[in-house]
Amino acid sequence: MILKIVKHVLLDILRSRIVLAYTVFLAAASIGLFNMDADTGKSLASILSMVLMLVPLTSLIFATIHYYNSYEFIELLSTQPLRRGTILLGEYLGVSLALGLALLAGVGLPVAAYDSSLTGGCILLAGLLLTFSFTALAFLGAVCSRDKARGMGMAMLQWFFFALLYDGLLLLVLFTFQDYPLEKAVIALVALNPIDLARTFVMLQMDVSALMGMTGAVMQEFLGSRLGMTFTLGVLTLWIAAPLGLALRVFRKKDL
Repeated sequence: MILKIVKHVLLDILRSRIVLAYTVFLAAASIGLFNMDADTGKSLASILSMVLMLVPLTSLIFATIHYYNSYEFIELLSTQPLRRGTILLGEYLGVSLALGLALLAGVGLPVAAYDSSLTGGCILLAGLLLTFSFTALAFLGAVCSRDKARGMGMAMLQWFFFALLYDGLLLLVLFTFQDYPLEKAVIALVALNPIDLARTFVMLQMDVSALMGMTGAVMQEFLGSRLGMTFTLGVLTLWIAAPLGLALRVFRKKDL
């Protein structure tokens, strides 16, 4: 039954003008960035910045709006002999897959056409993981609040914190405790932010760890290793599983 829910949600979203506009914008921006500079490495760096800012924001806002707009459909499904976890998981997978397909079409096709390198593949992988993780965060926020305005506010607050505020707080910690050996501690701090984790993952593949500041060497030593890459992908996967698991738990006990 979960596959039927996923199929229904996926097909409904793929017909949405918003998702179409999202795909077209990503494609136009990616092609434009590749044509602006002959150095594809610089173009990929610009595409990475676009993905890190736009993908989390779009995933949070779109998933939150979709949940509230589909609330009557969810209530209808809950009257059927279906587990609540199946209903929410089907909705989540439908939204995540639709946004993931939009990312693959909008960024993946231009990257494959202009620079089908390992770095481009890492950008796509990071974008997909961010799509799934921030969609999970959006569902968690929406499930916890029945009020649509409050849910949208929580979604915007999450994006503001992870995309803008967290880096400032991290720099403040580094500046305050600059006399202490914080290089290894920064790895743990970066792992607390999926956007920073995805950025570090891709930048290490681009071999530009020197641009990361004082902790670049230890980042390259740890996250650049095979064990480090496994750790990076594992934590990003945890950023999907943990919010989704909490959302499922809240939804099962929630009074619809």
